Amino acid sequence: MEIKIEHRLFSFISMNWRGKPLTTYRTVVELIAGTTTRTGLRVQADLDTGNYPIGVKITDKQLEAVPLKRHDWHPDWNYTILPP
Repeated sequence: MEIKIEHRLFSFISMNWRGKPLTTYRTVVELIAGTTTRTGLRVQADLDTGNYPIGVKITDKQLEAVPLKRHDWHPDWNYTILPP
């Protein structure tokens, strides 16, 4: 199972779970979800137990069709996926 973590939050998440045994995926998700920053940012996390096929190839045309709203700061990293 893959867990994707926003790179700017990783240090806060690491501080939150320091010294705690990461024995289950649920434990990891709950520790991530319990993370906050000094500026009041709260993390939302949930465990996705779905099964997804591997090796699926997405064409450049399909990827370009995803409706993205890119943010001003580092738009390749920061964007919102809009509803279709």
